Amino acid sequence: MHGFDATRVMHASMMTTLWICLPLLVAPLISGLATAVFQALTQISDTTLTFLPKLCATMAAAYYAGPFIARTLGDYMKHSFDQLVLIGGS
Repeated sequence: MHGFDATRVMHASMMTTLWICLPLLVAPLISGLATAVFQALTQISDTTLTFLPKLCATMAAAYYAGPFIARTLGDYMKHSFDQLVLIGGS
């Protein structure tokens, strides 16, 4: 494997990791921002008010993004195994 090939494989793995983690990180971010605005407007400072919406948003994002995550991982693994066969064959 040449240096360029290793760089391409690492780039693909990093981008796949980013795409997989993105829905699970953006949902609690948006939920946390909305909760913070609500707390700032009403001046309620309850700790469960910050934790529960983030937990629910993360669970909902995991539920709805599950097929996307599975498809992305499957495509990445298929591509990785195809590259492994090409490298091993030469």
